[in-house]
Amino acid sequence: MSPETPRVLTDLGDLAGRASPERSGALWRLAEPGRQLDSNLVRLPPGASVGEHAEDDLDVLLVVIAGGGELEDGAGGRLELAPTAVVWLPRTSRRALRAGPGGLVYLTVHRRRPGMTVRGPASGPSAARREPAGGGEGGEPPCMLDRVCPACGRLNERAGTAVCERCGEPLPDGPEG
Repeated sequence: MSPETPRVLTDLGDLAGRASPERSGALWRLAEPGRQLDSNLVRLPPGASVGEHAEDDLDVLLVVIAGGGELEDGAGGRLELAPTAVVWLPRTSRRALRAGPGGLVYLTVHRRRPGMTVRGPASGPSAARREPAGGGEGGEPPCMLDRVCPACGRLNERAGTAVCERCGEPLPDGPEG
């Protein structure tokens, strides 16, 4: 099937239902080559939270699939989260999430960030940059790319973590993915 052919990728309800109540992090990621979007199905166990953070470059759509909790908007406001709630998180908006007693499973959808590439000798031997919008899939990954947060760009100190140490977003190759 070609990448241009519409198809069902997964059943989010089934994935959420099969996940252990203690499991944290990404349960699923959109990984189709050539895509313009990124999407993650994330599970927070009961009482777990994602600390306050902002996405400076991208709007994010958050869809609650199962469980519940609350979103704090960074200005002291709180939004209750329940299944089927759709929340728009405008770029630069501050937010924090906390799962309720049954945990929280949510889908995030946003424009895909360009991949990292290594520039040729004209730009310096080890200069890295982001591809321009509409660019390729990225070049040969640096050895610590799995520790770079796609949401905020931070290099996490510990290898093998499921979420960013700064903003709490799922990491591409964390242990839960």
